[in-house]
Amino acid sequence: MKDIMGMMGKLKDMQAKMERMQEEIAELECEGTAGGGMVTVRLSGKGVMLGMHVDPSMFKEDDVEILEDLVVAAHNDAKGKVETLVAERTRELTAGLPIPPGMKLPF
Repeated sequence: MKDIMGMMGKLKDMQAKMERMQEEIAELECEGTAGGGMVTVRLSGKGVMLGMHVDPSMFKEDDVEILEDLVVAAHNDAKGKVETLVAERTRELTAGLPIPPGMKLPF
């Protein structure tokens, strides 16, 4: 019976930590760049685009496709950084817990 109570306490602690981590993740900001800094995208920890900057020299009619590609590349760069930060925070939080392999947190 002691083991069940101990496990329940650990689960409650884990839930509180997960809630704090979700709040921290929401406050994270990552910046991705492409084209040598010609395009910059800022994302929140939840993947919401917060802003974008495009160097004015990119606004030429014949460069539209290049600009579109750079925006996508900058977004993907920022998204990769967000995912890395979230994975690091999750690993820190779940260190030592018996979580099944392949289980992705946060849910």
